[in-house]
Amino acid sequence: MNETQAATSASLPAIRVENLTVAYKNHIALSQISFELPQQSLAGIIGPNGSGKTTLLKSLLGVVSPAQGQTQLLGKPFAEVRHLVSYVPQRTAVDWDFPASVWDVVLMGRTNPKNLFRRINAEDRAIAAAALEQVGLADLRKRQIAALSGGQQQRVFLARALAQQADLYLLDEPFAGVDMATENTMMDLLHQMRQSGKTVVVVHHDLQTVKTYFDWVLLLNKVLIDCGPTADIFTTENVYRTYGRRWDFSEKMEMPN
Repeated sequence: MNETQAATSASLPAIRVENLTVAYKNHIALSQISFELPQQSLAGIIGPNGSGKTTLLKSLLGVVSPAQGQTQLLGKPFAEVRHLVSYVPQRTAVDWDFPASVWDVVLMGRTNPKNLFRRINAEDRAIAAAALEQVGLADLRKRQIAALSGGQQQRVFLARALAQQADLYLLDEPFAGVDMATENTMMDLLHQMRQSGKTVVVVHHDLQTVKTYFDWVLLLNKVLIDCGPTADIFTTENVYRTYGRRWDFSEKMEMPN
């Protein structure tokens, strides 16, 4: 790729969604969603339970077929750039009883979807080991994943994503069930990833941390409420539009300005 091609590639949105509608039987999960998300951003997908956040990620990954509309990642359909995209699912979607060690799981990030029979080599092992160091779990590499705490399990899957060396990372509720120290550690790492040129998209539920965590935000409740820089989009008006009466403000959350 020459310099002109590289500049053009970098100018493409990390995610482009046009008129996306997803339905399960007679239930509309997402309705006519359209937005663009720039590369090298750390973005939060925010909305109440049942608002379509996970459905949106699955649509981007081709797991869910839309009723209408289309999506592009890094300027192309997912099938053409799957090796550049890494996905971290919710903890509840993972079979933690599967007999695998921490090292086994992280090394899965070195599997090439274009060549599933390629043998793992020394470089792959070095990259996986570095990923484990980044998340602070190098000393647990032989531990079975079922024996880990919730926060450690989340960090293992983040290490697997790092080992993939993708350009776009999609994380579904990565902070669910982890303590604040682990969350801070993970968040520091996500900021480092963005600073190194990666695009990171996080499904997130804690409104109090949105302003400090994300430079871009997408507000969703089956329809797109708004999408853009956090400073412009994460406002009191938009939070009310997103959550309505579903949000329990008795928690005395500090509302955005």
